Amino acid sequence: MSPEDLLAAARDAAARAYAPYSHFTVGAALLGEDGKVYTGCNVENASYGLTVCAERNAVFRAVGAGCRAFRALALVAPRCVTPCGACRQVLAEFCPPEMPIHMGSLELSQPFRSTTLGALFPNPFEA
Repeated sequence: MSPEDLLAAARDAAARAYAPYSHFTVGAALLGEDGKVYTGCNVENASYGLTVCAERNAVFRAVGAGCRAFRALALVAPRCVTPCGACRQVLAEFCPPEMPIHMGSLELSQPFRSTTLGALFPNPFEA
């Protein structure tokens, strides 16, 4: 699957985000080793600590469906952003450091950036 296809799936997911407080809608699409795409969106809560990011939402959906190995992640938001620290740690639990992460904007006309999980998070916590 191309980065553009994965970004399109993330944009579709962002359309379902629940972000009444920040108005910052985020969508994620995670390509599993099983070939399926697992999507997630951010879901905010009045108690901010209970908010779930799009990336973690996608990982948890995939794990709940039985997939625990991944090939790539796409992330879109109003502007190009990287996963937060909590999401990086969750991704590190299931994804290899060389896994590509494609980050783009909700606007199709904006270019996307690609990196790897290891470049974003070189020293994850390990039990």
